Amino acid sequence: MLPSACKRLHAGLQAVRAWSLWELPRWLPAFVLSVTVVYLAAVGLAVSTVHLSGRDLLVFGALLGCIAATVELTKRAGENAGVTKDVYAVWELPIAILLPPAYALLAPLVQYALTQWRIRRVPPHRRIFTACAVGLSYGLASVVFHSLAATPAGLLPRAPLRAAVWLLAVVAAGIVQRACNELLVLPAVKASDPGLRVKDLLWAQERFQNDVAEFCVAVLVTLGIAISPLTIVFALPLVTVLQRSMRHAQLVNASRVDSKTGLLNAGTWEREAATEVARAVRTRTPLALVLIDVDHFKSVNDIYGHLAGDMALRAISRTFRIFLREYDLAGRFGGEEFALLLPQTSAADARQIAERVRVHIAEMPISISEDPASEPVQVTVSMGVAALGTTWERTTGSQLTDLLAAADRALYKAKNAGRNHVVMVTDRETVGGVASRSDLTRSSGRFSPSAASD
Repeated sequence: MLPSACKRLHAGLQAVRAWSLWELPRWLPAFVLSVTVVYLAAVGLAVSTVHLSGRDLLVFGALLGCIAATVELTKRAGENAGVTKDVYAVWELPIAILLPPAYALLAPLVQYALTQWRIRRVPPHRRIFTACAVGLSYGLASVVFHSLAATPAGLLPRAPLRAAVWLLAVVAAGIVQRACNELLVLPAVKASDPGLRVKDLLWAQERFQNDVAEFCVAVLVTLGIAISPLTIVFALPLVTVLQRSMRHAQLVNASRVDSKTGLLNAGTWEREAATEVARAVRTRTPLALVLIDVDHFKSVNDIYGHLAGDMALRAISRTFRIFLREYDLAGRFGGEEFALLLPQTSAADARQIAERVRVHIAEMPISISEDPASEPVQVTVSMGVAALGTTWERTTGSQLTDLLAAADRALYKAKNAGRNHVVMVTDRETVGGVASRSDLTRSSGRFSPSAASD
């Protein structure tokens, strides 16, 4: 028995060491472990002070049943990778309000365990950290509510004025929960994907509207259950509809983006770019377009495999998010070709932006394996820039196709000039930036770009 137990323990330790968490910046594992320790301490303290009652256990069990049902509904539709949006707050907020804090701390742990088991398996540390962060946020919300409302077990007061105060305390607790959750989770999300814009996660119009709708439903469900636990029976179908509407919004958004890079897909980029070009022509404002092609990208796929090529594309896409503004349009235009539309940008400014992007990509080591011991590769890009306001633009009608054709000619010249260049269209000629040639390299060796064509 003892040798078998030692083997299982050793296997478990090996599995923990293999977590991708340890490959991230050093502060992040420490942060994740700190949140987990604080969560366990909070659970221990809350459980030691809770007084069990039949009513509390009945309400808790019923709301956990609703969470399990929501997990099963999510399983049918599938869970998106990355940052996901769900409706579990509709059930978890009532737990935080109507029950002691111990229940609010434990509910997310049950939810994420079910999600890991029934929907999709991801590295365990992600589920554990998220469950701890969400649990702490609901535990804090429970403490805030009970401090403000001063009612036993979160029961709704009968006096109208006190009931209004009770409802405002629910709203305040919900806001505290959201703020605490974002403060705990977003640093880890940002560290895992530096190119991710926090503003897009928090204040994107569609996401914000969904969050507000979910919160309002959660408050109403909490109010209904406080009046009668039978409200749960009527709330479940309503939450099902809300979940489907959010899923529809996610599918609509997914249809706009390229699955490998997260940028706009070609069709969406062309539609939105055409609108921007027409607006720029109408208002006589500057606008520039940049076409980007990864140099010798076929070599990456041939030597390291297509998965490595996909990782390189994602790394390049993150670079665009670093240098571009919120209203710039970045899209994947082909296999290894990208397109950037820069409204309110002159030709000179567009060239400077393109040059900064080119230099950053050329100097950026790209990890192409989950193995931390593997050596990164480096790639370069060729870029063609075209802008409104030139002679060719005025004579050809200023349409998106004209800009694309001009930028494509500039890109062709950049590649013929030796690649790793930025070339810009001017009134009568095409001029290229001067840059040193950089091949696809790896610290263990170097191969000639002539070994494989694009």
